[in-house]
Amino acid sequence: MKQLIDKRYPVTNALLLVTTLVFLAMQVLRFGQATTAQTIYEFGGMYGLVVKIDPTQLWRLISPIFVHIGWEHFLFNSMTLYVFGYQLEAIFGSKRFFLLYFLAGIMGNIFILWLTPTAVAAGASTSLFGLFGAMVVLRYYSRNPYLQLLGQRYIALLLINLVLGLFNPEISLAGHIGGVVGGALAGIFLPTLQEKYLFTIKQKRLALLLYLVLAFGLVLMSFSL
Repeated sequence: MKQLIDKRYPVTNALLLVTTLVFLAMQVLRFGQATTAQTIYEFGGMYGLVVKIDPTQLWRLISPIFVHIGWEHFLFNSMTLYVFGYQLEAIFGSKRFFLLYFLAGIMGNIFILWLTPTAVAAGASTSLFGLFGAMVVLRYYSRNPYLQLLGQRYIALLLINLVLGLFNPEISLAGHIGGVVGGALAGIFLPTLQEKYLFTIKQKRLALLLYLVLAFGLVLMSFSL
């Protein structure tokens, strides 16, 4: 167990713990019905129509990150978070990784709200695709050979998963794309531990401003549609 859980990465471990507890609670409290749309919604899944009717439900931009639909969905995303979470928490540091993960997930769920409001959606993939997006940014801007090589691998993973999403109607392509956008922007204004001055202050402020304008703009557009 000591080899499986690395205490140097508390944020990734905490995210895995919360995700697991939520999933197990769904299995116990909704035994036999854990994958129904009603259960997903009750445990915090995204349902854009309800959010548009009741803005107090905007907390659903965050909660779907911890909700999963079935064992396969849960295990795949948890394993992805376990592998890439440790990797990126080491690169960005725990505090910035925490922000990166949630900012990407929020943007992904905003895209779902905007583009597919009739869908009941959930999963950590919005945040996970944000990690891919951040690493793609590092691939093209980092001066660190290791980060460049790692970023190149993330590009391949990103493209493969986006293509797979095109052929699977159960996958929220909108959420994945939104996560990539959010993660890429956050990867600019949240510096890595190795290259804190990779981007200028002006570039960081511009990326942060763009994130905020995009997030608030798409939410307002969603309510007006």
